[in-house]
This record gives sequence, structure tokens and C-alpha cells, in this order.
Amino acid sequence: MLIKILFNYIIGYIRISVEGYYIERFINICRNNKIAIWNLKREKNVRLEANIGISDLREVAKVAKKTKCKIKILRKKGLPFIFNKYRKRKIFFVFLIFIIVLLGIFSNFIWNIDIIVENGQQMENLYSDVVDSGLTIGKLKSKINTKEVINKIRLNRDDIAWIGININGTNAIVRVVKSTAKPDIIDEQDYCNIVSDKKGVITKISAQNGTMAVKVGDTIDIGTTLINGWMEGKYTGIRYVHAKGEIEAKIWHTKKKLIAYDSTERIETGNVEKKYKVKINNFEINLSKRLSKFKIYDTIDTENKFKIFSDFYLPISLIKTVNTEIEEKSRKYTIEEAKQLGIQELQDELDEEIEDKDKIVNKIINTYEKENGIEVCVTYEVLEDVGTNEKIVF
Repeated sequence: MLIKILFNYIIGYIRISVEGYYIERFINICRNNKIAIWNLKREKNVRLEANIGISDLREVAKVAKKTKCKIKILRKKGLPFIFNKYRKRKIFFVFLIFIIVLLGIFSNFIWNIDIIVENGQQMENLYSDVVDSGLTIGKLKSKINTKEVINKIRLNRDDIAWIGININGTNAIVRVVKSTAKPDIIDEQDYCNIVSDKKGVITKISAQNGTMAVKVGDTIDIGTTLINGWMEGKYTGIRYVHAKGEIEAKIWHTKKKLIAYDSTERIETGNVEKKYKVKINNFEINLSKRLSKFKIYDTIDTENKFKIFSDFYLPISLIKTVNTEIEEKSRKYTIEEAKQLGIQELQDELDEEIEDKDKIVNKIINTYEKENGIEVCVTYEVLEDVGTNEKIVF
């Protein structure tokens, strides 16, 4: 049916109205006789609008007569009618041919690059690395060696597990799978110590294999040996092992901030203005040359590229600039207000940083009055597992 509808558009079709009391019967007979009717629109129960092919008009007229319905031609559509309408307008056809030729030329170039990272992950500077490797906007598709581009990208980055490039139409689709950083794994048969990977105070330690090097209450630094990878027996002497154990320590998370007594708040007034620019490849045409009427404002630019089909982009885009007016207001805080503001902001930051809130055993808040504000210091004491394997090198 879809192929027949498209064919009818090429050879032309008409929009008709059908009036009568047997509309349902009219539709059923048309379908039984394989007469293509589409875009049906019912008005009440006695009137129907539909599209039919030119070649089916005679058969539809017979069905209408059989069902005692009246038909009327509303509109004529399709390429033959368009060409007939503009047959005397030579400029139109010259322009049409020019556009077709231009589209044919444009189809040989890349006008858009889509970068898709698996699971929507973020990868810094990936677009610039793709461009630097030879895949650029406006480059001939025949001059792009995708294997060479992929090799250059992989050579410059070590955070890519897999990358593929597909060129569809004028669109280059770069699909990337980000690699996961894996810690160095020490084989169970290797001799190793357990060393601290954080600063803190030991609260619990038990060695399942190896010899404890610290005890509860000891202060540890990054790199401090917690469990030695050896054991000493009365008769066996010293023998090396793969250290294992559980170590918990009290870790301090600290944040500081100065809250000024005199500050400036930026508040959106709700007033916005929109400006537009047309970008043709790298050339921009400003459709609104006047400066912004706002004294202070934030700007957001959105670029929408023109495309004919899903992957046939054109070197033309519309840039929409939205300016949001900002009003700056002076604000004076009292000592207590500044203190509470600083404490709240720092606690929010620490709460977001620490995953297991049940492990927070203490909160320490210190404030220091300065000449121009209050310096706030918030510290969370958190119980955390510490320790990582370190291979013993002889």
C-alpha cells in the first residue's frame, strides 16, 4: 500500500469528498477491489474526505454510484500537477535544477559529526581529537580514511576500549566504548604487603594472612604498611605470604570556604531576548545586528543544523542566541548568617561526596572571623576500609 501511495504521488493523485448514507459500504468495496484510498477524514456520518490515485477515479465513481454516494474533487496533488502549474516559470525550473545539482555536490562532503559514547558517558576533548585525527566538517568523503582516523585517535587516548566510524549520507557517526580503568591485580601466588591508601587512624584491624604492622589507634599515612607479607614461626623461621586482612580507619574529609559579609547576588529577572544567526559552513550572517538591550545577562547558544533526511545534513545551520537578563543585588550578611550559610554549603558538598552516610561518626565545625567575612571549616570523621596490595620485590 505504501509503495502504491508513493507511486500515486509521482503520477498524481486527487483529494475527493464522498457524501451519502453508505459511507462504510463505500470504503469496504474500495478496499475489496484493492483501490488505494488514504488520509481518510470523516465528517459526521454522511461525509468522507480521502485521497485516491488518478487512475482509480473511474473505478471510484462506479463504487459511488453503486452505493448511492456523491463524489466531488476537492484538490489535485502530485508531481504532474506541480509541473503543470509551473510549466511557464522557467526561472523556477532553473532554480530547481540548480538546487538538485547543489545537493548532489553537497552529498560528497561531511557536514555533521555525531559522537555517541556507550551509556551516555562523558569523555573530555573527544571531539577535538576526532577533528585533529582527520575527520573534519566540510571534508570530502572520498578523502577520509576511517581506519587511519581510528588508529590516530586510539594512539592519542588510552581511555577507549573500542571505536568505530560509519559515514551515512553527509553524517559521520563515531561510536565509542569507554574503557574502564582497572587496578593492578596481584596474583594470589605473589608475595605482597597491604599498605594504606588513605590518611587516618586505625579503628579495627585483623590479619587473615601475614603479620600486623600497626595496631588500633595508630596514625597512618598513604603508603604505611598495615599488614606485612610474611609470617615467622618458631621452627619455620620467616616465610613470605600473600597478605590478607580487614582494616578500618577513621578518615577525615575537610572543606573550607570564606563567606564574605558583603556579597553580590545574581538574580534572573525573567526577561529574555532571542537573536538568530545563519551559519553557512564557517560564514555567519547575523540576522539581528543590534546589541543586547540588557546591561547584564547570561547567554546560551543553540545550533540547529539543517538536514533533508535523517543523515543528509547541509552546511547550513541556524544559531539561536537566548540572552537572559541578570540583576545584581548587594547583600550584607551578619556574622551568624554568614556562618550558617557557609556551614550549610559545606555540609551539602560533603554529603554529596560521601556515599555511606551511616559511616559518618562525627562532624567538626570551626569558624574563624576575618576582616571581610567568616571562614568556615567543616570536617567529617568517616569510618572507611583502607589498604591495597603492594607486591614484595626482592
